[in-house]
Amino acid sequence: MRRRDFSQVALLSASAWGLSVPVAHAQAKAPVEGKDYIKLSRPAPVDTPAPKVEVLEFFGYWCPHCARFEPAFEAWAKRAPAHMVVRRVPVAFRDNQVPMQRLYFALEAMGKVDELHGKVFTAIHGDKANLSTQDDIANWVAKNGVDKAKFLEQYNSFSMSGKVKRASQMAEAYQLDGVPAMGVAGQYFTSGSLAGTMERVLAVVEHLAEISRKA
Repeated sequence: MRRRDFSQVALLSASAWGLSVPVAHAQAKAPVEGKDYIKLSRPAPVDTPAPKVEVLEFFGYWCPHCARFEPAFEAWAKRAPAHMVVRRVPVAFRDNQVPMQRLYFALEAMGKVDELHGKVFTAIHGDKANLSTQDDIANWVAKNGVDKAKFLEQYNSFSMSGKVKRASQMAEAYQLDGVPAMGVAGQYFTSGSLAGTMERVLAVVEHLAEISRKA
């Protein structure tokens, strides 16, 4: 499937990102396969053992739609049912997006995601900061109270290449062509362009996670 940057494509109206109606209301109508979500023809690998259900949010710091979705996703993830294991997967469709992919994994390794994840989106899309190179990123995290040397150690660590490769493999397995999007249990894929709104996406994910749990 051809990859594209959803920031370049006007797929959703502004109202689609309002996320003002509770997810339970959006779920009144049962999701339909082929319309609200896709069942993968070949299962994607999962890192979460049964009976837990793995739920992935594919995102990119460079993506303005991901920035708008983040507050709603974070709130939803915090109250997700106990049978879900919710994880973020940073995506890079082009080489110049890989540094921001590494940024997320470095923050994750340092236990700084809760503190700085939202601030990265604000810096890029609110303050128009350039975080496209290692030096730009390292200087930014240092200004935000992170030890620069320790950050660069993680950013350039041997394990980082493996994490970036794994993220690319997951994006390929889910046939990802844009972000934000979500995968469930290595079996299902949904996005705003399928479900209609990102609010609906969260409702669809809950539905699919329940199906996967019962299965």
